Amino acid sequence: MAYTLGLTPDGQSRRVGPQHCVTRVELSITAFNLLDRDVASKSDPFCVLFQEVDGNWVELGRTETAVNNLNPVFGVKFHVDYHFEEIQKLRFAMFDEDKCATQLYEHDFLGEFICTLGVIVSNKKLHRPLILANGKPAGKGSITITAQELSDNRIITLTLSGRKLDKKDFFGKSDPYLEFHKQGEDAGHYMNCHFYLQQVIKNTLDPVWKPFTVPLISLCNGDVDRSIKVLCYDYDNDGGHDFIGEFLTTVAKMSEAQNSVEVEFDCINPKKQKKKKNYKNSGVIIVKSCKVGIDFTASNGNPREPSSLHYINPLGSNEYLSAILAVGQIIQDYDTDKMFPALGFGAQLPPDWKVFYIISPLFSVSLPASPGVEGIAQAYSACLPHIRFYGPTNFAPIINHVARFAAQALQQEKAAQYFTLLIITDGVISDMDETRDAIVQASKLPMSIIIIGVGNADFAAMEFLDGDASVLRSSEGEEAVRDIVQFVPFRDFRNAPKETLAKSVLAELPQQVTQYFKQRNLPPANSAPK
Repeated sequence: MAYTLGLTPDGQSRRVGPQHCVTRVELSITAFNLLDRDVASKSDPFCVLFQEVDGNWVELGRTETAVNNLNPVFGVKFHVDYHFEEIQKLRFAMFDEDKCATQLYEHDFLGEFICTLGVIVSNKKLHRPLILANGKPAGKGSITITAQELSDNRIITLTLSGRKLDKKDFFGKSDPYLEFHKQGEDAGHYMNCHFYLQQVIKNTLDPVWKPFTVPLISLCNGDVDRSIKVLCYDYDNDGGHDFIGEFLTTVAKMSEAQNSVEVEFDCINPKKQKKKKNYKNSGVIIVKSCKVGIDFTASNGNPREPSSLHYINPLGSNEYLSAILAVGQIIQDYDTDKMFPALGFGAQLPPDWKVFYIISPLFSVSLPASPGVEGIAQAYSACLPHIRFYGPTNFAPIINHVARFAAQALQQEKAAQYFTLLIITDGVISDMDETRDAIVQASKLPMSIIIIGVGNADFAAMEFLDGDASVLRSSEGEEAVRDIVQFVPFRDFRNAPKETLAKSVLAELPQQVTQYFKQRNLPPANSAPK
């Protein structure tokens, strides 16, 4: 038999608190073709974000109200701590604002969308129809949620003002506000960051906006030389905001505003510039102060901290290493050459810190085999200080990877070769549908999967994959031809005799092997032909 070991990199404790969150995610919300609940005008929508906590919906925040707008692009962003190995259920509810309402339920309900944060992050951009409270489609209206990981923890704080802006109101001056657009991958395309919409300064041509702070990655993808377009508008209650002017800049340029030195930009209206020969500008925008700093409110799990299951323990072992040695020493006796391909997945590797969903602890693309369980333990300990834990935990790529070897052996008629994938993990699967599909297909091949759960997480998803209670089905309803998954929670055997752990780990493997060969009508390799 050939045994393959897979390790999930994100082994963190479940202690609650911002210092133990995995990463920070920014969610941007837009909506399209919303229900119109107003008689004399259009709806005034706003979005409320809830998270499920202990069975109850807890409000995390609200966007601004988009006045008289059925296709809002909300400026307020939701910032959520994303724990890769936890199911974080979110609810995005859309309401039409009633200025007389004092409670949320008094606003007209426009529809909602419920999903997990993991689904949003995995898709990066999710577009879905809105659903009414009774579960029926709203009939009109959809929501688009865009996720951006705030992996760059730098923040920028800007203090801006304006001077002699164009007068846009007939009975007054202007009510100016600013919009920020960051340059896309296409140099000519700019995406609306939509910061600042709530800071409308009433009836003035010389506004002074309050200082505001945003993640640097949201403003310019962390690139201080990336072009930023700043647009100035006169705010109108009916949503028909009047364009005043715009200018291009960069964070590097704005950062010159230091120590009482201000940086000024001409606010240009291109249409006026074409029509008027003596046109100079439509006012001036002034950067009074620009500060870039580091946000330490959230940090990734650190293997140098005792709270991590991957803790680099100067005195010896950690939870993962204990599981590797305890389980590996049991199953290695059933391998012929004691050479084990050791795989990792979901980590960022130096030097460019790209995410690899199938990696070797030795960073080798060729995935060399380690000599014995001690070799695996040494490779794991050696690579641990050099990787960054990432996520989410996707099982399907590594199951499919091993399945390709099993399929190749089958095609080459190596009837006696059987593969066992041992996965050591600490939490919930992020790609459950894809994992189910991978297992159902793998059930047709000469392979089994043993999952060892470390730590104290909820392993309900792992138990679901272990088809003891019911036949596992793919996302399309296809049944597995046989049960090939055995799940064992390592915490139940920390202080148990080695024989007890061995009995549990190997309880189903002999039956799975013999069942496969019987289904294929293949005799044991050393038996005499009949």
